[in-house]
Amino acid sequence: MQQLMGMMQGLQEAMAGSKAEQDRMQEDLATSQARNEELYRMNEELHRGYYNHTGQRDVDEAEPFTSPREFSTLFSQQILETVIPNTFTGPKVTFTGMEDPEAHLTSFHTQMMLVGGSDAVRCKLFMSTLTGIAMDWFISLLEGHITSFAQLSQLFREQYLANRAPPSVSYYLFDVKQYQGETFRST
Repeated sequence: MQQLMGMMQGLQEAMAGSKAEQDRMQEDLATSQARNEELYRMNEELHRGYYNHTGQRDVDEAEPFTSPREFSTLFSQQILETVIPNTFTGPKVTFTGMEDPEAHLTSFHTQMMLVGGSDAVRCKLFMSTLTGIAMDWFISLLEGHITSFAQLSQLFREQYLANRAPPSVSYYLFDVKQYQGETFRST
């Protein structure tokens, strides 16, 4: 019996030791969790500092509202004073600066012929077809510089001259044969 009592006392001491060990482990776990939370906060602060320093945005950050770019009035006073009727539907073509300017002007003219409109209305509506670098070019024009659609069209053609489609090749000339001693005019 004494032996049994000794074993029980040993088990109770072992359980008390186990309980103390379990409490120590619980404290270590709580300390570890607190340290992890502190490291997480420090990591977030470092990310914010990095993104603020490099100008990059974190994916979760909301992008601040930026107002549209303001630009001066490029049209003459007469064009500015022209009112576009509410029933007027604008053209459904766009020009980004990479397309053929002649094709864009042809498309624009075709759509404007269907709905009509004065020269001043054409100027105002043409502006709405430009996007990207084409809009940047348009905004860079001098204030009050545009007085007619013909002038605007010419400026547009000159700006995007390099984008024009190459002229078509007359393939029938490949069949022409020039013999030795024969001038090209006589063939």
